[in-house]
Amino acid sequence: MRLLGLRSFRHGVHPPEAKDETSGLPIRQFPFAPLLVVPLSQHAGKPSIPVVREGQEVARGERIARPDGDLSVAMHAPASGVVRRIALAPSIGGRMTAAVYLEPFPGSTQEVIPGRPCPLDSATPEEILAAIQEAGVVGLGGAAFPTHFKLRVPAGKSVDTLVVNGAECEPFLTTDHRVMLEQREDLFTGIRYLIKATGAPRVIVGVEENKPDAAAHLRAGVPRDLALEVELLRVKYPQGAEKMLITALLGREVPSGGLPVDVHALVINVATAAEIGRLLPLGRGIQERVVTVTGPAVKKKGNYRIPIGTPLRFVLETVGVEQSELNRVFLGGPMMGQAASSLDIPLTKGTSGVVAFTEELAEKTHLQVWPCIRCGYCLDACPIFLNPSQLGLLARNEEWERMAGEQNLFDCFECGSCSFVCPAHIPLVQQFRMAKAMVRKRGAA
Repeated sequence: MRLLGLRSFRHGVHPPEAKDETSGLPIRQFPFAPLLVVPLSQHAGKPSIPVVREGQEVARGERIARPDGDLSVAMHAPASGVVRRIALAPSIGGRMTAAVYLEPFPGSTQEVIPGRPCPLDSATPEEILAAIQEAGVVGLGGAAFPTHFKLRVPAGKSVDTLVVNGAECEPFLTTDHRVMLEQREDLFTGIRYLIKATGAPRVIVGVEENKPDAAAHLRAGVPRDLALEVELLRVKYPQGAEKMLITALLGREVPSGGLPVDVHALVINVATAAEIGRLLPLGRGIQERVVTVTGPAVKKKGNYRIPIGTPLRFVLETVGVEQSELNRVFLGGPMMGQAASSLDIPLTKGTSGVVAFTEELAEKTHLQVWPCIRCGYCLDACPIFLNPSQLGLLARNEEWERMAGEQNLFDCFECGSCSFVCPAHIPLVQQFRMAKAMVRKRGAA
C-alpha cells in the first residue's frame, strides 16, 4: 500500500519524533555497575534455570542459566565476576522475580570467552534455531519473545518473505537507527542465518524515511548474492508493528487472532537480526545490548551498549540525571514502554530505551480525565480498526468477556494511539491491559 508515494498503512498517529538529539550519536560502551542483577525471566515463556551457585566465579559470556523448555532461552554472564547470591529482585511489572546477583571483578579485562561457533555453511535449520536459543536471543524491539521459537515455521505453513523491521517508529528511540549504520555486516550475516533457518527466498528491510542515511548505507552494502530489498516507509506511528509493517510492505492483512506466518511472512527486528549475526559465528550469548538513553532529564544522552542486568539507578546516575528533577522514567519509548515503578529494577534484553522526564514536563501529562464525548478520534487512530471508545465503555462496566468476544480485545497490541488522541484523556490502553489480565485470570480459573 502506498500513501503519498511511500509505503504505509491506514490510520495511525504522528507523535513528536524527538530523535534528533541521539540519532547522530555513535554507540558507546557503558561502564559496569558494581553489582549486576540478571533476572531469570527476561522473555515470554518459562524463566531460565540457573546453572551456577552462590560464590562461584564466572567469566563474561559464560552460561549462567539454561532454558526451561522450548519457550525459554539461556542466560549469560554480562561480566566476569562472582555470583553473590541467587534471590528475588524487582521487575518492571512490579513483581519480584528470581535473579542472579553478579559482582564484576574491578580489574578484569572483561573479555568474552569463546564458545562453539555455528557455521553458516554447514549448519542445518534445526542447528541454527538451537544456536539462537543457546545464545539467549529474544526480540530486541521490546517484545522479548524467544526468537528461535518465532522462527520455527509450523507444519503446513510456509514463508515467502522475511521482513526485517527497521522502522523504529517509537518516539525518542534511535537504537535500531545506529545498529543499521554501525552493524551493517552483522545485520547481513544475521539475515543469512535467518534465510537458512526459515527457507524464506526474499528479504525486505523496512526503514522509515526519517532515516535516509541508514537506508542508503544498507543499500550500498547489499551483497550481490543476497536477495534483499530496502524499502522506505512513511513516518507514522505505529509503523513498526508487525501487522502494520506487513500491510505496508506486502499489502497483506494478518487475520484476526492470526500470526504473520498465516500470510507467509515473518518479521524480525533489525537489532535482533544483527545480534544473531554478531553472536552465532563466534558461539557467544547475549551479555549486553544497545539502549538509547535520553529524555529531558538526561544530560549525557546517547546510544550505549549496556550490560544486561545493569540497575536503572546506576544508568541514570552515570548519564547525569538529577534525582531532584526526575519525575518519570520509561523503559522503552513513551508510547509502548512501561513506566518504572522503582529505580532498582535492572535493564533486560527487552529494554530498547531509557527515557527520563522532568517534573516540569510530567506535569503536562497529569491531565484530568473527562467522560467520553464520542468524538471518534480514537476510531480514526486505531491501526487495526477496533472501536476503542466502545471498548473503554465496556471496560468501565467490567464487561471483560464482551470486550474479548464482541470487540476483539486481543487484536489490540497496545500501541497507545487511541490514548494519544483522546481529548478526554481517558487511559484507554491501561483499561485494555487490565481487561486482558482479567479475561486471562478468569480463563485460568
